[in-house]
Amino acid sequence: MRIEQEVKLDFKDVLIRPKRSTLTSRAEVDLVREFKFKHSDQTWSGVPIIASNMDHTGTLAMAKVLGQHQLLTATHKFMLEADWLSFLRENPEALNYCFVSSGTGEKDFNNLQNIIENVGVQMICLDVANGYSQHFVNFVRKVRAAFPQHVIMAGNVVTGEMVEELIISGADIVKIGIGPGSVCTTRSKTGVGYPQLSAIIECADAAHGLKGLVCADGGCTVPGDIAKAFAAGADFVMLGGMFGGHDESTGEVIEKNGKQYKRFYGMSSTEAMNKYHGKIADYRASEGKSVYVPYRGPVTDTVLDVLGGLRSSCTYVGAQTLKELSKRTTFIRVSQQINEIFNTTLITDSIGDR
Repeated sequence: MRIEQEVKLDFKDVLIRPKRSTLTSRAEVDLVREFKFKHSDQTWSGVPIIASNMDHTGTLAMAKVLGQHQLLTATHKFMLEADWLSFLRENPEALNYCFVSSGTGEKDFNNLQNIIENVGVQMICLDVANGYSQHFVNFVRKVRAAFPQHVIMAGNVVTGEMVEELIISGADIVKIGIGPGSVCTTRSKTGVGYPQLSAIIECADAAHGLKGLVCADGGCTVPGDIAKAFAAGADFVMLGGMFGGHDESTGEVIEKNGKQYKRFYGMSSTEAMNKYHGKIADYRASEGKSVYVPYRGPVTDTVLDVLGGLRSSCTYVGAQTLKELSKRTTFIRVSQQINEIFNTTLITDSIGDR
């Protein structure tokens, strides 16, 4: 046993220090980035924000709307091939903004092959809760060998050495985050995790040294957290809870005590495992929770709020492009980042206050 004494930081522990700027308007900020991926040799251009591959947010309806704003969607791994084909007949342009997700079993691999061959998706998301197993590394190698020209995103991990291992094994993008998600209970069930801001900083440094990329997955609750993730070196940011509760999210609107809600749960929750596997296996515990989130209407409103906040962050430090944000950022340690006085007594229309 050993103890690392260095303090590790989360989004709540820092603010971005403003700097002098020559920008006169948020409209001058360009959020579009272009990436050339290490292994696939493909290029992609767009706003590098991804809807999480949870079954509430990784939907084809979400992909249609986010694609119109040049954002990405990682569809959930239980998406049927027939649904893909039906969707793309009407929305062929959305294909450029979708990841197909997969677990690491043989059945998962066969399903992945069928969708890639019959649907034509060019980006793959290999998703497990614990990206540290040798089985996962071997699966990444297997998928890279099978699909040498596809973009592969793999995770989740939180340390530099494992980022390097996954990139060397064939991942173009490594997904960063263990335990920070709004409906994830891994930290309370296992005691395992890593503060998300420090994880992004350290993992981005490791990935960029190998010409790989990272996607910050989890922990963002307001647009300012997304800005901090990009400022810390993330190339992509994945959102789950912030995209939950919308028209494009799975589930019916439910009314409780005169207010409208939608169901939202973690993919390792009891509810998800019962839905997709019939039960929780005897050898494991649930590591997710189920909640009702306020119904938020069309996701476009949230997208515009997020992009507006991100542009504003860039203007505060003089970054004309999103790529410049990390180069112009100085984080300052804080004990409090927002004034909480009205949070429990005042109802507002702000996404961040919900």
